[in-house]
Amino acid sequence: MPDPDPQVVTGQDLLRWSETLSGIARTGLGFTESLYERERFEEVLKVAADIRVAAGHELEAEVLAEEWLKLVGEGVAGYVTPKVAVGAVVGNDKGQILLVQRADSGVWLYPTGWADIGYSPSEVAVKEVAEETGIDCEPVRLIAVLDGMRLGFTRIPLYSLVFLCRAVGGSLAAHPLETRDVGWFSEDAMPTPLAGAERWGPQAFAAIRGESVDVLFDAPRADVWRT
Repeated sequence: MPDPDPQVVTGQDLLRWSETLSGIARTGLGFTESLYERERFEEVLKVAADIRVAAGHELEAEVLAEEWLKLVGEGVAGYVTPKVAVGAVVGNDKGQILLVQRADSGVWLYPTGWADIGYSPSEVAVKEVAEETGIDCEPVRLIAVLDGMRLGFTRIPLYSLVFLCRAVGGSLAAHPLETRDVGWFSEDAMPTPLAGAERWGPQAFAAIRGESVDVLFDAPRADVWRT
């Protein structure tokens, strides 16, 4: 008799499962010296590659598995963790938010970039805003810590630290390689397509208005692997 309430597996589910298995396998390879365990972890990596291809990856599974194997380190350096990105919610005197249209996807989002070595998170926020938009800003406070894959921002594991920032100068100028367009937008006139705004939008505009907001984060799921 068919299951009256079958679970629907989405491409996002496949992506998350694949990246998780890949991380477990690469971390295991980085810490074990047992030939038996290495063979098992390499098999897990191949399964993860098959799932990743089913989720829409452009490489063949064997090629992807080999690419992952090349990334394996030893010891602590081999422990696979999410990458870190830093975003900036920049507001102006009109209560508008600064958004950029990504050159690769065409999706609109607040300025964000990888956490570069040698910079503090708030310094990365200032640097990314200047580079992507031409606007000078100063950080005010941290307003969100978000899981990029969970929000659909990215297809690789990353955590995003989001700072509220205040515009202090500069003029709009889209980065010639990283952004298609840049602009100021009010809450009732946001551009499309817009990445995850139903999650971060209310928090961002409340912070821009000067309201007291707690740091937004992704709450634990009741059963991470079954929901």
